[in-house]
Amino acid sequence: MNLCLFFLLLIISIGAYSAPPASTGKNFFQDKTNIENPFNLRDPFRPPQLKSDAKKTGRGFKITGKGEYSNINEVSLDQLNLQTLKVVGVLIGKERRAMVTSGGKSITILREGMKIGPEMVELKAILPGGIVLVEKIVNVYGEEEFLETVVPISK
Repeated sequence: MNLCLFFLLLIISIGAYSAPPASTGKNFFQDKTNIENPFNLRDPFRPPQLKSDAKKTGRGFKITGKGEYSNINEVSLDQLNLQTLKVVGVLIGKERRAMVTSGGKSITILREGMKIGPEMVELKAILPGGIVLVEKIVNVYGEEEFLETVVPISK
């Protein structure tokens, strides 16, 4: 029994040593296909990649994300003037949004937690009647103090 097993392993090892060396992937397809670079082809089971996932413009609107379209020009938040800030509308729900304008006719959409204006005032809450802005200041005694300002919806 042991002798048969020894001869079997001897035959298998001699066959493995006499086999030609393993070829690389580049030489494997050389004589089997007319395709120049078969490894550079895309996977047929995956959808093709989109050319650009960046913001796109077209037909008067921008694509801001997957399934999100907007026709509102984005204004830098540090350029908003807090003295002329007017709340045009609020959206209450799972994700609260406030639509504000600062002087001109351009509308900016804000979320809770955003920093607004050159003073970096934080939008703390969006309520059905308006928004609450919180500003951190240093009082005359050198202590930090929070100022809360309620901006109602303008009519």
